[in-house]
Amino acid sequence: MTEKTNKQKLVVIGNGMVGHHFLEQLAEKNESTGFIVTVFCAENRPAYDRVHLSEYFAGCSAEDLAMGHIEQYRQWGFELELNNPIASIDREKQTVTTQTGSLHRYDQLVLATGSYPFVPPIPGHQHERCFVYRTIEDLNAIRTAASNAQSGVVVGGGLLGLEAANALKTLGLDAHVVEFAPGLMSTQLDEGGSNLLQKKIETLGVTVHTSRATELITDADGQLRMQFKGGDELITDMIVFSAGIRPQDELAKSSGLQVGERGGIVIDNRCRTSDPNIFAIGECALYEGQIFGLVAPGYSMARTTVAQLTGMETFFNGADMSTKLKLLGVQVGSIGDAHGRSEGAAAITFVDEQSGVYKRMITDATGQKLLGAVLVGDTGDYDTLLQYHLNDIDLPEHPEQLILPSTDGAESLLGASALPTNATVCSCYNVSKGQILDVVHGGCHTLAEVKDATKASTGCGGCAALLKDIVDSELAALGMEVNNHLCTHFPYSRQELFHIIQVEEIKTFDDLLQKHGSGKGCEVCKPTAASIFASLWNEHILEQAHVGLQDTNDTFMANMQKNGSYSVVPRIPGGEITPEKLIVIGDVAKRYNLYTKITGGQRIDLFGARLEQLPEIWRELIDAGFETGHAYGKSLRTVKSCVGSTWCRFGVQDSVSMALRVENRYKGLRSPHKIKMAVSGCTRECAEAQSKDVGVIATEKGWNLFVAGNGGMRPRHADLFATDLDDETLIRYIDRFLMFYVRTADKLQRTSVWLESLDGGLDYLREVIIDDKLGICTELEIQMERVVDSYQCEWKSAINDPEKLKRFRQFVNSNESDDNIIFVKERGQPRPATIEEIIETAESA
Repeated sequence: MTEKTNKQKLVVIGNGMVGHHFLEQLAEKNESTGFIVTVFCAENRPAYDRVHLSEYFAGCSAEDLAMGHIEQYRQWGFELELNNPIASIDREKQTVTTQTGSLHRYDQLVLATGSYPFVPPIPGHQHERCFVYRTIEDLNAIRTAASNAQSGVVVGGGLLGLEAANALKTLGLDAHVVEFAPGLMSTQLDEGGSNLLQKKIETLGVTVHTSRATELITDADGQLRMQFKGGDELITDMIVFSAGIRPQDELAKSSGLQVGERGGIVIDNRCRTSDPNIFAIGECALYEGQIFGLVAPGYSMARTTVAQLTGMETFFNGADMSTKLKLLGVQVGSIGDAHGRSEGAAAITFVDEQSGVYKRMITDATGQKLLGAVLVGDTGDYDTLLQYHLNDIDLPEHPEQLILPSTDGAESLLGASALPTNATVCSCYNVSKGQILDVVHGGCHTLAEVKDATKASTGCGGCAALLKDIVDSELAALGMEVNNHLCTHFPYSRQELFHIIQVEEIKTFDDLLQKHGSGKGCEVCKPTAASIFASLWNEHILEQAHVGLQDTNDTFMANMQKNGSYSVVPRIPGGEITPEKLIVIGDVAKRYNLYTKITGGQRIDLFGARLEQLPEIWRELIDAGFETGHAYGKSLRTVKSCVGSTWCRFGVQDSVSMALRVENRYKGLRSPHKIKMAVSGCTRECAEAQSKDVGVIATEKGWNLFVAGNGGMRPRHADLFATDLDDETLIRYIDRFLMFYVRTADKLQRTSVWLESLDGGLDYLREVIIDDKLGICTELEIQMERVVDSYQCEWKSAINDPEKLKRFRQFVNSNESDDNIIFVKERGQPRPATIEEIIETAESA
């Protein structure tokens, strides 16, 4: 008994499809979480499948439709109260009271009350021959009435109305549909699709009456008379109302929970209501002003709630409402903006009246993106079109081929999952998609296992995102679970982990692991956490709490070269350097026998330094005014510039000054991947700004801002983000862009890949950064100011700290070096100088 009293009490109100799915998911984890679960159901039977309710009239029994059984709930350890609805909730005392008067305490409460059928307030709608189409009891009543009827009318020409019409037809009635709107399924279909659907349904024997507003229902010699606005009327034996649904929110409203203006229990992305102890899922829930009347979003809410109750951070972020179904034997599909209401939308339409097929694609103004689609009579292209829409994939050169009959090659156009097997995925190790699929089929079912087996993405890492897409797609095709977990130690994505660290102000890996992880961490989660800590709190990477998390380069704050030596890269903001500083670099290179190279980012790399030489080299450089160039970190590398209006006769703005300002502002920012920038003084683009993560090009009126370009493994031209910006607006937009990227990108994801994977793409990014759609811009700016204000030159801090300097000794207990170590010369690189030679050179100077 002691064990039971320590468990939390969870009450679930509602046992429909979504409520049942919630219990299924909870049952898998309840052994470890230990909830005492009580479920209250208003109906006299456990959950059943409402999606296939019409099959009840085609011979399917209530038992066939059943999803849950009382014995099953008992096996799960859940108590199910049938035919016992909840009458009230006392949030202060955390109790619920049933209609029979029994009181039940809860620690956590889940509202899965669903929805109820909307019945228009038409005089006469309460007649005994008027029904709704919602429960098995409703269907039993309709069947009984139909046994003494010859005709029936369904009020409502939407999805549910056509299902009801199919049911009446199945019962042998002369079926009619009355719809207020000009067409059937007006929410999902455009005019053309609606018209064809009506023709096909009428061909099957259902009479459709559109643009009809019923004003009165009266008796007519044992039948019902429906009087329409305008004087028309229709005589029938029975009426079924199926004109939509309304959220079942009265219980929530009476308890003081926040509800929407038009109904629905308001929830956040954790499915929590305005009371943190109460969740709402399914058709009773209102998320960002929308009720989701499909099962799939409800199931997603159920999984999110289970995750919250069991300590996981899964979120509900809305759902795509595209749908594919068969109504009275007619195939119907609707995707995205089916009506083409988006600005600049264009349509491609295919109509075959002979075969009864209507297909319409909605593209953006450029014809590159699929905004929506309507399919009636043939939904064979639905899955392909849905992938283009959901994944924001560029349409092929001739997009009409996707909906024309006998379309060839459509599947090969669907991004990573449809690449040919001989496509090269990893150029570093020449790994093809076929090789990746082979090892997945051979038993490698995690990204780490695939990398170990093929070496893909273990080189430069540029193919990491593409590799993950292919692996995830193939695992899904095999029916295996695919998740976005960072690694086996953290069941979160990088973005989720970022928010956890930020909200809970976690500053060490040990605390993070203890609160949200398991095991000891690995080479994936440690550097990722280190990067997030640095982005948020900007503490020195060699502090005792952080040093063990860094990879090799960050550990020694230098890039290790293939011969075991290290490179030294001082920052040269904007490429501007004085003669005096050039001389210092030359002197250091000569003194330590370093190979020098001018980079494409307008700075000078010094190669061939030994580990123990790094502090002394950096001491000389810092004394001369240099700072670390962060060439070893996932952070801002360079801001390239041309000479601009200072020297160039074509320059229209001072690009060097702007490059200096930009580089000095963002030089301490840690990010998911390296960042490169450039500023050009005119449209001649000598700084190559459009191949950078952030590119700035001068105009006569100010600056044009380009984002998300790169010249790496997957070259991508930057997108024009905003035009003719003044200096302050430019900096403000860059602040927001960089911090939004830092917050939301995946690990080791360049800005280019991040933008391509961002739902909504460039337009969405503009809404977030310029229009402040998410209301986070002030927060992003404050976060950037915190990074700027807390900047420190990591090498300057290191050489002034004796404890940190101990990391740069060849021997743990000695400052001496081993001159027996031999370095292989590369391209004229001299042998690294010995300590004695360095001292001798310094004394002679």
